[in-house]
Amino acid sequence: MLRRITPSQVRLGMFIQKFEGGWLSHPFWRARFLLSDAEDLRKILDSDIDAVWIDDEKSAIAPARRERTPAPEISESVGDRIKNAREAAIRALPAPSRLQTDKRAAAQTVLRAKQVVKQVFDGIRMGKAVRSADVIAVVEDISASLAQNRSLLLGIARLKSKDEYTYLHSVAVCALMVNLAREIGLDDAAARDAGMAGLLHDVGKMVVAEAILNKPGPLTDHEFGEIQRHTVDGHALLKKGSAIPAAALDVCLNHHEKMDGTGYPHGLSGEEISLHARMGAICDVYDAMTSQRCYKAPLTPAETLPAMRSWEGHFDSALLFSFMRSLALFPPGMLVRLGTGHLAVVLPNGRRGSRVRVKAFYVIADGRFVDPFEVIISDTQTANQIMGEEDPAAWDLRGWPVLRETIMAEGTVDKSAAA
Repeated sequence: MLRRITPSQVRLGMFIQKFEGGWLSHPFWRARFLLSDAEDLRKILDSDIDAVWIDDEKSAIAPARRERTPAPEISESVGDRIKNAREAAIRALPAPSRLQTDKRAAAQTVLRAKQVVKQVFDGIRMGKAVRSADVIAVVEDISASLAQNRSLLLGIARLKSKDEYTYLHSVAVCALMVNLAREIGLDDAAARDAGMAGLLHDVGKMVVAEAILNKPGPLTDHEFGEIQRHTVDGHALLKKGSAIPAAALDVCLNHHEKMDGTGYPHGLSGEEISLHARMGAICDVYDAMTSQRCYKAPLTPAETLPAMRSWEGHFDSALLFSFMRSLALFPPGMLVRLGTGHLAVVLPNGRRGSRVRVKAFYVIADGRFVDPFEVIISDTQTANQIMGEEDPAAWDLRGWPVLRETIMAEGTVDKSAAA
């Protein structure tokens, strides 16, 4: 049940459904979250929010107690107790029920986002300027859904028909941008701007003829030139808009630039390309390659990531690795460094949706080989995480292609040959 209360009535353990007032009047760029952090409560009490809507059914404390109990002492222990109570309640639900509920919620988020993007894009075709206020709620919805179940939202956003590609591609890139922003540790404001940039990066295609956008065969030089103009045209359209973040303008203009300077529209290279634009380049290409188009079948993520990694000079390689981490997807055969202090090889992910598996074979601290053993990569245990990609030559791993295949197989490592 939804209830409207004043900011002074907000308590730890309440599930925030939405804030009343402009999004600039409160310190949060997301809504729909469980209030379990004392610092977040202080921010709400100190803000200019008009009112707060809470969802009693999703809150971690009972409504009756909330109404007659004074505000709890703000402390870390209170927040921990509320968080633990909420997690215990979620765990008590049957697993199939949780999965079905999360899947429905993710699908509804994508549907709502698609409808808003369609309205905005159709308005652009009719000469209407883009307003930040029209799309900020989409970014908030997507962010909240990512926090609830990242893999479900990203999976559903990737399932798009050729007829709805234009709109759902923008929704998917928004989700990928927010997800990557969180992975690399951007603050809330920068992550919000990244999501807005992903949502609006292709607005320039609204002035490209649909016959060109949906052409099943090869493009002529003239047609390709028209496609390339979408970055400049989109930037001009957004500049006419209201309160559009600088990052969104930048990504719209520069998401087709390449690190080696061979991209468009201005042939920028390296650090000349902003962080947000480098993020946009990766997220845009990944979603395009894994989507059904009128002129091509989709590739799987397992096919797409190795291909992107092989395009030397196209992407920021460190950022591409962070993107892989944000999706928990890595190309099989990649040499990686683990938090445990081992070198390991990424194994094929044989079952869709299963965790990343690697085979560790070398102790970095001791500089010695060990019999390969499998490690399941964890989202929560730092030790069992992939920390970085490694160059075999830097570790003097001679005959690496053969050694890699041996490690990935069931056999043991010939330590004398590898040294």
